[in-house]
Amino acid sequence: MTFANVGTLGTVPGARDRLVEILTRRSADLGQAGCLLYEVGVNDDQPDTVFVVELWTSASAHQESLKSDGVQAAIREARPLLSGEMGGFRYDVVGSPLRD
Repeated sequence: MTFANVGTLGTVPGARDRLVEILTRRSADLGQAGCLLYEVGVNDDQPDTVFVVELWTSASAHQESLKSDGVQAAIREARPLLSGEMGGFRYDVVGSPLRD
């Protein structure tokens, strides 16, 4: 069963594009940790918000990934850009019409 983490990250005014740069950098660490999908998006109606959709092999793989040096470095770099407004939800995926 896979695990999904879907969320929003609020940024300080004007920092959205810089956060997107950090989040979209190529990362071998994520794939090795069990990340199957990591999509970053924006909506011009919400100029200080970044949207992230993650799909993992398991919830524990997601938790373990947060311990990697590369992920920790990205978190440290991104932290000053964040406003503290975060939202979203997590769930275990039970199926999809696109795959078995």
